[in-house]
Parts: sequence; C-alpha cells; structure tokens
Amino acid sequence: MNIIIRPEQATDYRETEHITREAFWNHHAPGCDEHYLLHIMRDNPAFVPELDFVAVCDGKIVGNAVYCISVIKSDDGSEHEVVGLGPISVLPEEQRKGIGVRLIGHTKQIARQMGFRAIFLYGDPDYYSRHGFIAAERFGIRTSDNMYAASLQVCELYENALSGIKGCYFEDKLYEVDAAAAAEFDKGFPAKEKVSDTASQKRFKEIVAMRKKAE
Repeated sequence: MNIIIRPEQATDYRETEHITREAFWNHHAPGCDEHYLLHIMRDNPAFVPELDFVAVCDGKIVGNAVYCISVIKSDDGSEHEVVGLGPISVLPEEQRKGIGVRLIGHTKQIARQMGFRAIFLYGDPDYYSRHGFIAAERFGIRTSDNMYAASLQVCELYENALSGIKGCYFEDKLYEVDAAAAAEFDKGFPAKEKVSDTASQKRFKEIVAMRKKAE
C-alpha cells in the first residue's frame, strides 16, 4: 500500500471534513461534531498549520491529523506550552492499515523539530499505548478540572521532557464545540443515520468513567 504523507492544502478542506465525519460518525455518540471542529479550528490562533497533514493513497485522501496549542499549568505556577493531537481521522474502510500510525509518526517528528516537549490527546489508552503514548497521570498531570483520566494520554518528544512538570492540562476553548452550530454545519453533508449503543460508544463511556480525583 503506497501511502504519501503531505501537508494539507486549502483545496483539501472539504474532503478532510468528509473523512473526519465518516471516521467519527456514531463512534463516540450518535452522529458526531468532529468535522465541524476541524472546520472551525483552522482559523483559530491555537491551530498549528505546520502540523496539519493528510495521508494520500492512489491519489485519494484517506486520513488527516491536526494539532492545536495546549498548556500545562504547573502546580508551581509556571506554564508550559505543548501540542494537542486531534482530531485524527482515517476513512473507516482504510483503517487498520497503518495509516494512523504513519500520520502520528510523521507529525511527531516535526513537532519535535519545532521544539515542542510533548504531545497530548484524549483517546482510548488501549490504542494509543501502542504508539508511544502513556497515561498523563504517570507525570502527575491532570485534566483541567483536576482529575486523573485514563483517556488523557501523552507522548514525550525527548527524554525527560516533562520531568518536574506536574499540574493540569488545558486545551484551547475551541474544543468546547457549540452543538447547535455543529448540527447546522452538518446539514451541508449527505444525511446519515444516527445510531445509539454501538460498541465504540459503550467503550467511550467506559473510558470516560475511568476518572478519579487527584489527591
């Protein structure tokens, strides 16, 4: 399988929004709003265009990965800039072919070259642990509401990058998606059935429940 990883171009935007919609539809909840999130984040100051890449197979875009600036507010009062990965999307029919791995590996290298210390994300630890991510809890890093969450994963980009940094992780507020605006945006795409109680939705609920108070 010949996969080319290249920077996303403005002419790709609609296609990557479609791919993101296909990848997330009914995954975490009935329907999805990740394609709307992707649509609005490109104009946000937190967006990192240097880390916006697509995966192309036989001339067709099959995946996309994007990043935004996030911050660790340390318990000692200092702040440390990091990057947050997501959404990362691969067309359902092209999943389990190593495309996501290629996108993560490529962007990880560039993020390191740009001087970022770590990549954070919210995702299934069973999946991301296979790609160099570990629980942020191991560094004493909590969610913005001061909770340890199994879904909060981190990958250091160089040795001891997070040494001595303990605190709370804050994503940009753009991730607080307006559900009504997302629903309106979705009307511009072909209608799709919304399904409840899928296996992935049940898994998502399990992961969300894996939160505990920081001592």
